[in-house]
Amino acid sequence: MLKTNIYPNPTSTAHALIQRILSLLAERPDRPFHIALSGGSTPGLLFALWASHYRELTPWHQLRFYWVDERCVPPNHPESNYGMTYKKLLSYVSVKEEQIFRIQGEMPVEEESKRYAECVAREVPQVDGCPIFDLILLGAGDDGHTSSIFPNQSHLLTSPLIYAPAVHPQSGQHRVALTGQPIIRAARIFFLMTGESKRPILSTLQGTDDSCPAAYIAHHAHHIVEAFVDEAVVG
Repeated sequence: MLKTNIYPNPTSTAHALIQRILSLLAERPDRPFHIALSGGSTPGLLFALWASHYRELTPWHQLRFYWVDERCVPPNHPESNYGMTYKKLLSYVSVKEEQIFRIQGEMPVEEESKRYAECVAREVPQVDGCPIFDLILLGAGDDGHTSSIFPNQSHLLTSPLIYAPAVHPQSGQHRVALTGQPIIRAARIFFLMTGESKRPILSTLQGTDDSCPAAYIAHHAHHIVEAFVDEAVVG
């Protein structure tokens, strides 16, 4: 089931999502909160606002940061998801190194997929052998991909692995990706989408056809999925 939250513009959408995260943290102040982050330009705005407007309002000690996916590049590379998050958010806030679990994009993809899966399995509480994130923040590409799971890569949606190697279908770039099964089992899934180009994807998420990976996630999630979108997405 998808709940759609609509706001006037990308900035107000990001503010609303951050405020929602803070409310979730307030519900459980005595427990760690395991969150998996996505990269890209839209989360970049969210991270910058979080660091500048909510730095003093966030109980940083509660948070444990993981990544949904990562390009196979070093952390200082401009395409690194971790690098972007560090630059816009983590470098400004009081988060200890032991709260940050990055995907090591500079490592061989097969080796790092296995290592990071073992790390997540060790750190994140499990149910029936599957790690259950408190929140997974997802984006969706114009082609409907999410977590570096692209159309025609359905094996990554049903894989028994926690993280697996993925390949961008156009560039051939290797990536480490969280697979579909841990995503759909998360306690909460938030899609963050802004801009007119996301209008067809939102329509697909609101429908019943699993025509793209993002739609599969929205339709098969074990709990309610929320989409945080601006007015340009809904038209």
